[in-house]
Amino acid sequence: MKDLQVSKNHPLLRLLLYARDYHSQVWSAVIFTIINKIFDLAPSYLIAQTIDVVVEKENSLIAKIGITNIIGQLAILSLLALFIWSSESLFEFLYTRLWRNLAQTIQHELRLDAYSHLQELELSYFEEHSTGTLLSILNDDINQLERFLDSGAAEILQFITTVLVVGGSFTFIAPNGAWLAILPIPLIFWGSLAFQKRLALRYADVRDKAGFINSRLANNLSGIATIKSFTAETYEQGRVLSESEAYRRSNREAITVSAAFFPVIRFIVVLGFIATVFFGGISVANNQLTVGNYSFIVLVFM
Repeated sequence: MKDLQVSKNHPLLRLLLYARDYHSQVWSAVIFTIINKIFDLAPSYLIAQTIDVVVEKENSLIAKIGITNIIGQLAILSLLALFIWSSESLFEFLYTRLWRNLAQTIQHELRLDAYSHLQELELSYFEEHSTGTLLSILNDDINQLERFLDSGAAEILQFITTVLVVGGSFTFIAPNGAWLAILPIPLIFWGSLAFQKRLALRYADVRDKAGFINSRLANNLSGIATIKSFTAETYEQGRVLSESEAYRRSNREAITVSAAFFPVIRFIVVLGFIATVFFGGISVANNQLTVGNYSFIVLVFM
């Protein structure tokens, strides 16, 4: 059992500190996730090189390393494709298994530690907090953490990897126009942080409402005999209806903010895509950028 301590550190840092016994698994999952994303991005560059081989022929990048025959170049690309897709599948299996096992283990230990901590608190604490709120923390909040470790952590790592790899590739391939493609990245980070703050407030309210409805249902089920003896079924149903409706309204507000996130981020990405297509096309027309590299720059946005 680990000691549960209240800290003002960032939640991710607190999670890492809590999972200190599993740091080797965490780092393995992080490394496998990053490698998987690199292999996931590689096909775009592979397609670009295939186009270069067909268009440039003896002047392609592969030809510069000594393989001038087109059949030989295509054979090399075919072997690379087999290696890349096989590696991507392998590392996806490895990181998915690690993250999911970590999610289940940490969820299990955190629930036990939280319950153990609750048992050590004074009775006055339970008088000030409803049973429904405590159940919401022990179930809903911990389940949310499990879902984050199950998929959210990998998505964050893959996004950061994409930004770094794509940004670095643009800088190397087309240094004069790389800023056009990289321009949306600060906006994406800013938008993500802004949505995170708004969602945190919305979901805090959702948890409170979930606590109220959980408490109402628990009390009513435990006191069903009393409700029946006073023929108060209609009255209690109305109270459950009222609190359930409040929970639904709170969820609706959180869903509205959450649903707007990806469309807004996608629109920001589109701005970078449009700039890249337009100015990159001009660079190709002026022989400042090869058709293959232009294809790579366009494909990574797709």
